[in-house]
Amino acid sequence: MLMACAGGLVLAGCARERPPAPQPEPAVLRFDPPLDSRAVDPRKLATVTVSDGTLRSVEWLDETGRPLPGAPAPDQRSWTSTEPLGYGHTYTAKAVAHGETGEITATTTCATVLPDQLVDVSLRSATMMELAENDTYGVGFVLVARFDDAVDQVAAEDHLKVTTEPAVPGSWYWLDDRNAHWRPEHYYAPGTRITVAAELFGVALGDGRYGLRDQRVSVLIGPAHVAIADDNTKHIDVFENGILVRSMPTSMGMGGTAVVGGNVLSFWTRPGTYTVLDRQSSVTMDSSSYGLPVNSRLGYRTKINNAVRISHDGIFVHELAESMWAQGNTNVSHGCLNLSPADAAWFYDFVVPGDVVEVRNTGGEPLDIWQNGDWGIPWAQWCGGSALR
Repeated sequence: MLMACAGGLVLAGCARERPPAPQPEPAVLRFDPPLDSRAVDPRKLATVTVSDGTLRSVEWLDETGRPLPGAPAPDQRSWTSTEPLGYGHTYTAKAVAHGETGEITATTTCATVLPDQLVDVSLRSATMMELAENDTYGVGFVLVARFDDAVDQVAAEDHLKVTTEPAVPGSWYWLDDRNAHWRPEHYYAPGTRITVAAELFGVALGDGRYGLRDQRVSVLIGPAHVAIADDNTKHIDVFENGILVRSMPTSMGMGGTAVVGGNVLSFWTRPGTYTVLDRQSSVTMDSSSYGLPVNSRLGYRTKINNAVRISHDGIFVHELAESMWAQGNTNVSHGCLNLSPADAAWFYDFVVPGDVVEVRNTGGEPLDIWQNGDWGIPWAQWCGGSALR
């Protein structure tokens, strides 16, 4: 006879054991830069992160005991410095975190790059004056980056960023390993904003040199002022936004050359596209500054008013009442462009740095870039002067 147990059938061997409860995980701290790092990128921010826990405290001290400022994330699972690590520091860091197994403490050390030399760059116009925020320049504006010392051109140019509004393609052209110029293919449109960012802090620039700092500056382009000095007419026609606003008789370089002290001096107003560099209400012009003695037959030393400089070797558009008889018909100057006092005063008040002065149909060699002849270089050749091409 089969027998059943009261309350139902009893099955032996079916009970299951409950799995053991998971063991608590200790908190884990991680540093970046990691333990005992050397030659760390000075641009880097220090970070501490924790898994399976929350941060209680972080202390990141340099070799002087100065704390690196920083702040934790809202969830207390990370901490990030609010400034980069910088050059030539040795840091000791300590962090405390709390996890399921209690508090843990971890430490680390790291050292950042120590440059042999820090190199700065000056952001200028062709005038060689530092750019200032929201300065206004003419449509022939040329941006100049001048480094304190020789740099790796590829590394430097890769961190020189130029943007324009409206967008226009442009390129850097290296004159040597300290000087780079930037311009577009054609003159800027009036109202263009140009922003240059030199993001050089922490950048290796060759031979143990590193960039000193980051810089950013933005300038504006004003109305299109273009003056055309034509030796065929011996007039300077001045246009604003394409409209002729004044035509001025002029007397330009008399032409020819002279050998003085073994140097060949040219008296041509060299043909090419100049830009306004600066203006001087009064300037003393001295021929001995370029090798022509004042007491020689062609020498001079005289005070000139309303002088607009257009080249680095001393070519000006300026007032000269004594040559008014020649203005419009005969070239008698040593290379400058002479105007009547009235026209010179008007031109002085009208122009700003970066305005264009195109000299046409004169003799002599074409304007060179070192003289302020950036716009005379063909575009394909200009682009070939980039270190990144």
